[in-house]
Order: sequence, then C-alpha cells, then structure tokens
Amino acid sequence: MIVGIGIDVVDIERFGETLERSPRLGERLFTPAERQLPLNSRAARFAAKEAFAKALGAPVGLVWTDVTVHRVEGGAPVLEYVGTVADRVAALGISTVHVSLSHDAGVASAVVVCERLEGVSAP
Repeated sequence: MIVGIGIDVVDIERFGETLERSPRLGERLFTPAERQLPLNSRAARFAAKEAFAKALGAPVGLVWTDVTVHRVEGGAPVLEYVGTVADRVAALGISTVHVSLSHDAGVASAVVVCERLEGVSAP
C-alpha cells in the first residue's frame, strides 16, 4: 500500500547561487560525502530529500542530514535514513522507499514513493 508520494524540482543554477550566498546551507542540507559531489548531483539529492519529506507528510523537525542519497552503480539510487527521518518512517509503518533522480537541461528532479506492506498498520 502506498503511504506517500513526493516530487520536487530544482533549478540547478539558482540552487548553486543560493549555496554560494549561504555556504553554511550546504552543511545543513548535505552529509560530508554529498557535499563533495558536483552541483547537479547535489541539486538532485536536495530534490530527493524534499520529495522524501513530502512523501512523509512534511512534518516539522526533520533534519536534512538524517537522509543520505547513495548512488548504486548499475542500479537505482538508495535513500539511507537515520534519526528524525527514521523515526517518521517507523511511525508511518513504511517498509519500502523508492527514489528516482534526474538532472538535465538545468533542472534536477526527484520522485519518492513510500510503501507499507498490505495488512500491516502503522504502529
């Protein structure tokens, strides 16, 4: 059963300008490994984090660095979550999280789908 769906789109150039104006923003949004990635990859990861938050109902108090987007060679990206985000996932009884990323023509986008096994209710 689908528990939540989120989508987000980021203008890569504008996102880069924002990060340049507010360098500490990158520290609040990204894990150390994510901060080393090219701008288009960081924009796609930000879109994924935003989409994930929306799929979780956009609760107040989620910490951006409690989610890491991992690239899997030859496979779909994977969301790793801990802390505030893991707590929300558990509260909703989510068993599977799917994520799709894209960046092209100056735009980065992401879609996240959260599922709970049929017949399993949220705690």
